[in-house]
Amino acid sequence: MPDRTAHTPATPADRPGRLRNLALVGAGGAGKTTLAEALAVTAGALTRPGTVPDGTTAADWEDIEHQQQRSVQFALLPLSWQDLTVNLLDAPGYADFAGELQAALRAAEAAVFVHSAADESVSRPVRALWQQCEDAHLPRALALTHLNTARVRLDDVLRMLQDTFGTPDTVRLLHHPDLRDGHLHGSTDLLTGRVYGKPDAPEAPGDLGAERARLVEALAGEDDTLLERYLDGADLDTAALTAGLRREFLAGTLHPVLATAPDGTGCDALLDLVAAAFPSPADRADGLPAADPDGPFTAQVVQTGEDPYQGRLSLLRIFTGTLRPDTTAHLPDGEDERLTALHSPFGHQLRPVPQAVAGDLVTVAKLNTARTGDTLSTDHTVLPLWPLPEALLPTAVQARSKADEDKLSQALGRIAAQDPALRVEQNPDTHQLVLWCTGEAHLAVTLDRLATRHGVHVETVPYEVALRETFAAPASGHGRHVKQSGGHGQYAICDLTVEPLPGGGFEFVDRVVGGAVPRNFVPSVEKGVRAQLDRGLHGHPMTDVRVTLTDGKAHSVDSSDAAFQTAAALALKEAADHTDVRVLEPVDEVRVLLPDEYQGAVLTDLSARRGHVLGTEIGGPGLSVVRAEVPELELTRYPLDLRSLSHGTGQFTRSYLRHSPMPAHLAAQYATAG
Repeated sequence: MPDRTAHTPATPADRPGRLRNLALVGAGGAGKTTLAEALAVTAGALTRPGTVPDGTTAADWEDIEHQQQRSVQFALLPLSWQDLTVNLLDAPGYADFAGELQAALRAAEAAVFVHSAADESVSRPVRALWQQCEDAHLPRALALTHLNTARVRLDDVLRMLQDTFGTPDTVRLLHHPDLRDGHLHGSTDLLTGRVYGKPDAPEAPGDLGAERARLVEALAGEDDTLLERYLDGADLDTAALTAGLRREFLAGTLHPVLATAPDGTGCDALLDLVAAAFPSPADRADGLPAADPDGPFTAQVVQTGEDPYQGRLSLLRIFTGTLRPDTTAHLPDGEDERLTALHSPFGHQLRPVPQAVAGDLVTVAKLNTARTGDTLSTDHTVLPLWPLPEALLPTAVQARSKADEDKLSQALGRIAAQDPALRVEQNPDTHQLVLWCTGEAHLAVTLDRLATRHGVHVETVPYEVALRETFAAPASGHGRHVKQSGGHGQYAICDLTVEPLPGGGFEFVDRVVGGAVPRNFVPSVEKGVRAQLDRGLHGHPMTDVRVTLTDGKAHSVDSSDAAFQTAAALALKEAADHTDVRVLEPVDEVRVLLPDEYQGAVLTDLSARRGHVLGTEIGGPGLSVVRAEVPELELTRYPLDLRSLSHGTGQFTRSYLRHSPMPAHLAAQYATAG
C-alpha cells in the first residue's frame, strides 16, 4: 500500500500547554474514523484520505478491523495545528469495545461526540456516555456528519441535540453552515466572521447579525465585565469573545456544534476551535494528576499492542514529569521496568522522539511485565483503572493441535495483558478453558489475535456449567473391602448414613461407639468420602450432604488407611443405590438495568429462561432495574439476547447465588455414567 503520511511528522510538544488531547466518540457508523482521516489530511499529516470500505484509513490497520468494517481499538493520530500538537484519539463505537473507548477517554482532556445527521435520535449508550463525561467534568463538543443524506434538515437535527444534551443556550452552532444542494460547502464563524469552505462558496451568507448577537450574549452572560460592555453597546473584540468561549467550554456550560464533511470541509474550523478553546493537559479537572513536567514521573499504560519486529508495544499517557530514554519506573506490584526507546505513534507507524512531556502520549517497546491499566512511576504512585465493561459472554476453547496447546497459555496471557476487558478462566470443575468476552465481536478479535499475532489456532467447544449432585432423601450404605492374597491383606468395613443438607456443603459426623472403627482410621473414612464426593456418582461432584459414620470393623493386621478410604467410597455408592440422586445446577442473581419501554419483553424472556423474578425498582430517569434468580445454563447467550431485546440499551450483572435442583427432564440430559 502506498505511504500516504506526510514527510514532516507532528512536532512533539515541549510543554503541556502546547498539547490538546481529544477523543472522537459516538455511535458505531457515525463517521468517527472518516472524520479522523479528514482531520489528518487537513492538518497535513496525510497526503490524501483513505476510506473505511477500502480498509485504507490510518486509524484502522488490523485485518480484523477491515473484516468487521469497524474500529476494534482506539487509534492515536498526532497532528500539528498552529503551534500545537493535537493528539487525536479515534475511539470505537461498538459496545463490545467499550473498554477501548474508556481507555481513550482516560488519555483525553475533551471529547468530540460525532453524530450522523441521518440518525433521528441519539442512542441511549451515547447518552449514558455523555452523562459519564459530564460527571467527570470532561468538556464536550459535537461534530455533525452525513449532512448530505436525503431529507436531512439541520434545524431539526440541532433541535434534537439540544433536547438530548442540554438546551438551546448550551448546545449551539458556532458557525453558520453553508448547506446547498444537499452538500456542505463551508461555514462562517459567528464570532470572527471568518469564512471557511471551498473556493466556490460565497464570500459570506446573508445577515447573521441575530445569530451572532445571541451567541455573543451567551458568552458575555457569565462575565460581568463583558456583559456590561455588551449592554453598553460596545463592540467586543475577538480575543475577549474567544476567552469567553474557552471559559464556557471548559466549564461545561457550552457545547459547540460544528458541521463537517468527508472531503475535509469543516475540519479546519474544528481544528481552530480545538486550538482556541479546548483544554490542555494542565486544565484536567477529573481528579487525576494535572500535568507538571517538572514533577515525579507518573504514567499509565492505556493500550498494549504487538509488533512483529519490536515485540510488545505499550502506549503511555504521561500525567506528570518528563519521560526520557532509560528511565526506570516502578509498577504497583513492586517490579521495575526500564523505559528505553520512545516513539510517537501515528496509527501503526512509529516515529522516534527524544522525550515526552507531561500530558503527552508515547509508545515504549519491550516492557516485560506492564499490563494495560498499570501505572508506571518513580514515586510509587498508583492511578485507578478506568471503567471496564464486564465480560459476561463465555466461550470454551481448546487447542487445535499439540503444537497449539504448547503455546496457548503464554499467548492468552499476553492477550489478557493487552485487553483488560478479556477474562481467561481455567474452570476447576469442568476443566474447560473459558474466554469471557463482552460480545461476539470481542470474541472474534481475540481469536483472530491468537491466530495472527501468536500463531495459535483454537476451536470452540460447547460451554459446560459446573453441575453438582446431592441425595434426594436419607439413605444408608454398607462398605466392605476385604481382600486376602497370600500376603499382607486389606480389611475395612464401615457403615454410613447420608442425608441431604441443603446449602450446607459437606459435613462429616463420627458416631462410632465401642471402638468398632479405631480412632486413627476415622480420618481415613472421611478422606474416602470426600474423594468419592469430588468424583460424584453420575459424573458431577456431590455437595450439600451430611455423612455419618455409624459402625464398622477393623483387623489388627490387614486394616489400613487405603482400605478404609475404599470401604467408605463403597458405602457411599451403596447408599446412593437406595435413594434418588438429584442434579444441582448453579443459579445466579441477575440485575438488569434497562429503559422502561423494554421491561415487559425482558420480564417475559426471563420467565422463559426458568428465571424467578424477585422484583423491579427505579434505576434512574426512564430506567428500571429488574432483579431475578436465573439458572446459569440459561445465561450462556444472555448478553447477546438482552442486547437484541433492548436494542442495545440493556445492561446486566450476575453473581453466583447457590446450586438448586435441576428439573428431572433436563437432569436426564446431563447425567453420565458414574
